[in-house]
Amino acid sequence: MIKLSKRLQTIADYVKRGARVADIGSDHALLPTYLVQSGVCPSAIAGELNAGPFRAAKKQVADAGLQALITVRQGNGLAVVMPGETDTVTIAGMGGNLMSTILEEGYAAGKLDGVTELVLQPNVGEDDVRIWLLEKGWYLSHESILEEDGKIYEVLHAVSRDVQPSASSNETLYEGSFLKLPYDKEVLHRVLLRMGPHLLRQGSPVLTAKWRSEIGKLERIIAQMSASEGTESTLKAEQFRKEISIIEEVLQCLRTEIPSSN
Repeated sequence: MIKLSKRLQTIADYVKRGARVADIGSDHALLPTYLVQSGVCPSAIAGELNAGPFRAAKKQVADAGLQALITVRQGNGLAVVMPGETDTVTIAGMGGNLMSTILEEGYAAGKLDGVTELVLQPNVGEDDVRIWLLEKGWYLSHESILEEDGKIYEVLHAVSRDVQPSASSNETLYEGSFLKLPYDKEVLHRVLLRMGPHLLRQGSPVLTAKWRSEIGKLERIIAQMSASEGTESTLKAEQFRKEISIIEEVLQCLRTEIPSSN
């Protein structure tokens, strides 16, 4: 059986046993190969747009002797999937904006009909994905954050309204009252979308490290802007300072209010 990276293993661990899975942007098809080899999934689709990874995925599946159980298809996003063909969709290793576009186009084309589970790992722009899930009525059931080879990744696990029918529970997830901060509901809502409601409730050194790094990036941008005398740059720098202040206060809240899970 193939061995997955820590990132891919975290994704695999979320996939429901017995689900027919479609891995979009599958690259070398490592994830679907593992899921079928390990008996988690009875079948899988590996979708890949680019010719090189598509050929690598076909070779991976052939080398594993799983051509009868894993279909490798070349195409853009969820175009490789037929409606009702899969129970779980996994997408990993791309920006949140692109991931949301793939999900939206698939949703509009009916490709998510019958899908009850999404496991998503955006490299950046996680808030874009959370916003899409919230707007489309998907329930964000779990989140993980991990560090591997010097990079930090977030994995989001969402289930459909058929599995989690209570819309109010989704709204409550993002209401943020557990953060004892002097902000209105709208600001707290934005904080949870950006930083992750489950991740903030759990707290972890990796989460803190991620947002300390983000503060450092914002400070460097502000320093670069200080050389400019334009009004727009001044306003943008002030916006970034407010953003830093909010992140700092959230991190302080995590230390004082939320016990670490580690």
